[in-house]
Amino acid sequence: MCGITGFLQRGAIVSAEAMPDTVTRMADAIRYRGPDDAGVWTDPAAGIALGHRRLSIIDLSPEGHQPMVSPSGRYVIAFNGEIYNFESLRRDLDGFRWRGHSDTEVMLAAFERWGIAGALERFNGMFAFALWDTRERVLHLARDRMGEKPLYYGWIGDTFLFGSELKALRAHPRWSADIDRNALSAYLRHNYVPAPYSIYKGVAKLPAAHYLTVSADRRDAQPRAYWSLRTAAEAGARAPLAVGEREAVDELDTLLRDAVKIRTVADVPVGVFLSGGIDSSTVVALMQAQSQRPVKSFSIGFEEEEYNEARHAKAVAAHLGTDHTELYVTPGQAMAVIPTLPHVYDEPFADSSQIPTILVSQLARNDVTVTLSGDGGDELFCGYVRYFWGRRIWNKIGKVPSGLRSLAGRALTALSPQSWNTLMGGVTRLVPASLGEITGDRVHKLAEVLSVPSADVLYHGLISHWPQPDSIVYGAREPATPITDPAQWAALDDFTSRMMYLDAVTYLPDDILVKVDRASMSVSLEARVPLLDHRVVEYAWRVPLSMKIRDDHGKWLLRQVLYRYVPRELVERPKMGFGVPIDSWLRGPLRDWAEDLLDERRLRDGGHFDPVPIREKWAEHLAGTRNWQYWLWDVLMFQAWLATQADAA
Repeated sequence: MCGITGFLQRGAIVSAEAMPDTVTRMADAIRYRGPDDAGVWTDPAAGIALGHRRLSIIDLSPEGHQPMVSPSGRYVIAFNGEIYNFESLRRDLDGFRWRGHSDTEVMLAAFERWGIAGALERFNGMFAFALWDTRERVLHLARDRMGEKPLYYGWIGDTFLFGSELKALRAHPRWSADIDRNALSAYLRHNYVPAPYSIYKGVAKLPAAHYLTVSADRRDAQPRAYWSLRTAAEAGARAPLAVGEREAVDELDTLLRDAVKIRTVADVPVGVFLSGGIDSSTVVALMQAQSQRPVKSFSIGFEEEEYNEARHAKAVAAHLGTDHTELYVTPGQAMAVIPTLPHVYDEPFADSSQIPTILVSQLARNDVTVTLSGDGGDELFCGYVRYFWGRRIWNKIGKVPSGLRSLAGRALTALSPQSWNTLMGGVTRLVPASLGEITGDRVHKLAEVLSVPSADVLYHGLISHWPQPDSIVYGAREPATPITDPAQWAALDDFTSRMMYLDAVTYLPDDILVKVDRASMSVSLEARVPLLDHRVVEYAWRVPLSMKIRDDHGKWLLRQVLYRYVPRELVERPKMGFGVPIDSWLRGPLRDWAEDLLDERRLRDGGHFDPVPIREKWAEHLAGTRNWQYWLWDVLMFQAWLATQADAA
């Protein structure tokens, strides 16, 4: 795991003498992603500079130093990530003389033998890389299939910049970019800036499973896909598994075992995050089952019982016999993380579970350099509450004329959320009891979507924060995303499958994986995600929905694998999520901090937001009449990020 950056320029924008210093400054801006080594490679005649910061994981010797040149001298690479099947690829690549045993060296040989697209199709890993072709004088950028590793790029004048994080691009002396108000509008809807957009005009995120080829003379190059989740999902729907349940469990068990096994290969200590839920418990169980010694597992807990999963994680760890470390976090410790968030995430990002993710990463880094994570199970095996909300609600209302549904929505909002909190019996039949308490805020959310014209629009409402963000951001027009553009939808007849697919191409790479990558790398910790092995992903899309949902519970097939290792009573409980009590903190210890960022004059002078609706929600939240924590956290994280940009200017 590392950090990469660099630039390609037309003409002597940065002098030949200054190129190494410039790219070094860019790489040093993300030194925490790779504290063990640093390297640069430049070719002033071609205008190319590559920078690298190394977190040594495989081949700790100098032979793993980057940027690395291929045996023939044709290719030079700056690489971030891991290729988990590099040992089998190495065996296939006969005829090469190996200097060391790093996966980077194997990648270069693969490009020599199979070309860019051919090599990408063979890689099983998480990665983002920049590859300079000295013969063709073109630069290739590529990103892994599911979007685990980040990569930003864009033209600033006559200079093409790229890097693992935006702060590396900002370190270039020619950097100049305005905030993209359209992207800001999308951020308010989703609590993250969706790919391919970034918060800056002219700077993009390379989409997952794509590569881009650019040259100093060609500025209009477009990313090309080398793998497609859409194709995998559609193929799975056309040809679902035709095996019995026992055989399906056996196949998934075997796939997951190997996905976990190859992600434990490292020349440094490896551990695993454990929340005690289905996904992380499965990863820990399969990791421990293949280890000769207790694996190191890590969890954090909170005194607030509704946010605390630590006791469940401890029970799973005790059953499996892991070397378990837990930390109970005080509100003070958690809130101390908040001032660091704009720097860690480097772009407005408002998933408040970023706070415990940073804390558990800090805890794990005390003992290990690599950790495994259980992310991805919800999107692949149907775990999110919204899938059951959407499924049950649409089944109830889909056949009702829209006029009647609109009337019902107005009736539901006639009562305040507080009133609904004491009069819940009338709507509990719409959702399964396993989903827990239904609040007045959720009733109002239901009312908002009752009049939607289709199930897909219903889903859009369920995943939205600010429902009309263009009205909040001055001069904004919300851009198209895979959620709003039907041309990007997979051809899936089932509504639940469509929700899972859209989450897998938006929420998973742009929220969940961003959260884990930035939190872990901020403390120089590599996080690996076995459930997102592309073989597991493709298999999961062949699993029929009847093997994912049983009795209003998701992840049925994944649970059957877990039950082979852990008694069901240790993991069967309502889904909690991984959060902190932002709602009460904003009314209490964070109130002054929030009030400063949400000050009406400050909002107006910033020139981005209409302060009126924001101040209205802030007043209602403080009064306790509504819980607007998600909406307010979106604005607060942008305002805090904006302040750091002003300080750095």
